[in-house]
Amino acid sequence: MNDADATPAPGSDAAPGPEHGTPVPARDPVAPIRVLIADDQAMVREGFSVLLGAQPGIEVVGEAVDGEQAAVRAARLRPDVVLMDVRMPGTNGLEATRRIAAEREEGGRPRVLILTTFDLDEYVYEALRAGASGFLLKDASARQLADAVRIVAAGEALLAPTVTKRLLAEFTRLGAPRAPRMDRIRDLTERETEVLALIAQGLSNGEIAARLTVSEATVKTHVSRVLVKLGLRDRTQAAVFAYEIGLVTPGGGR
Repeated sequence: MNDADATPAPGSDAAPGPEHGTPVPARDPVAPIRVLIADDQAMVREGFSVLLGAQPGIEVVGEAVDGEQAAVRAARLRPDVVLMDVRMPGTNGLEATRRIAAEREEGGRPRVLILTTFDLDEYVYEALRAGASGFLLKDASARQLADAVRIVAAGEALLAPTVTKRLLAEFTRLGAPRAPRMDRIRDLTERETEVLALIAQGLSNGEIAARLTVSEATVKTHVSRVLVKLGLRDRTQAAVFAYEIGLVTPGGGR
């Protein structure tokens, strides 16, 4: 397929439906982004609540003190984004993320943004597998926090270079597949396969467009088609998939 033939997809990268791999409608861009904050430390919850409450277009609709409460309140309040701490008593953030991801409504909401610190590297891979859409350091500024919430709410993945490096390190530790499982991507075109590999390397749409010398709209179309064809939720899941099948290897590339 030629890039010139690709029809730009409207809005952000389309996320496939949970069962049929078909595009689902994006959230209403006019409505405020509804956020649930889950952390066992009251000061952290209050701090994030104040920071987000001061941001235009963002509304904190609830708080949770542990993973069990986060899963229950996510089902009841239907937020767009859940800020989820990993280490909480009882049901931890990973298990809560799995439960929330398993019960997502049409449109892929709520999306989970993991709250983490640099010493939680061992959780990165499992959180991605559990269904998290990205990571945010607890010492993030108000602007970084708001930007992260908006990015995830828009259906994109927050996969920063630092997270990509940790993901690579985890795959190096676990050991990559000995041979690429190309049968898993037989429905992709050559260009779509190339885009998938670049996503796994942590490149943004703009960076992929520059690398391939195509428009960013064309890249977004390719990304959307990759997600739909493979039945993947977002870029983060696509990156994990690419490493798991051996399309991209730690320390190398395609």
